[in-house]
Amino acid sequence: MTRRIVGISLKMYFGHARATEWFAQVASRVADSPAVMSGAVEVFVTPTFLQVPAAVTAFRGTPVRVGGQDVAAEAEGAYTGEVSAAELAEVGAGIAEIGHAERRRLFAETDVTVAQKTARSLEAGLEPLLCIGETEKQDPDVAAAVAVTQLRASLAGAPAGSVIVAYEPVWAIGAPAPAGEDHVRVVAAALRAALAGRPASAVIYGGAAKPGLLPRLGDAVDGVFLGRFAHDPDTLVDVIDEAAALAYQ
Repeated sequence: MTRRIVGISLKMYFGHARATEWFAQVASRVADSPAVMSGAVEVFVTPTFLQVPAAVTAFRGTPVRVGGQDVAAEAEGAYTGEVSAAELAEVGAGIAEIGHAERRRLFAETDVTVAQKTARSLEAGLEPLLCIGETEKQDPDVAAAVAVTQLRASLAGAPAGSVIVAYEPVWAIGAPAPAGEDHVRVVAAALRAALAGRPASAVIYGGAAKPGLLPRLGDAVDGVFLGRFAHDPDTLVDVIDEAAALAYQ
């Protein structure tokens, strides 16, 4: 069965009080969503590390999954400031976001680092959320080749297990509009083919994703990864409803 996924990253936009209020508002809305409560639409959120326990508590009683926005490349040890995959799982997280373009650009993360984090996450029972995307706008076939190469590097040495690939063209992150539908279809198809050996994996689109995009993409992707457009819970519900419409087709 095709997974229908709506994911949200809060990045570092919310303080703790605002995040806690947002969790409560979203939890109330998804509790009224038959599509979410039945599992027809999967919803996940990646808040800051400090907000993870509050999110787990707020979404208890719903199927909403909580994840970390990063994870350590090592299982344990003298790594000041790091958070291990095992600890994330221990406090109730189910997902680890790995390899986001901002972490590659600002913190010099490499494909090797991403692969280590992917392996640690799968070993701990977390589903990796692998952020994949070309840095410059390119022909779709070229972008697809870049994305597949990046995905294979991210999975190098990783144990078995499903992953969620968030295709986020770096040039579209924070842009006024997402990548074109035809562009996304070509890249997503290539990523799906590359995931053939990992059953239950999914490909979602991020990068200026907003209401109205998912109906246009249809079955080309399994869902969307939202950023600032999900800060308004009502807008988030609009996207969930779009995912539900596709799930019930």
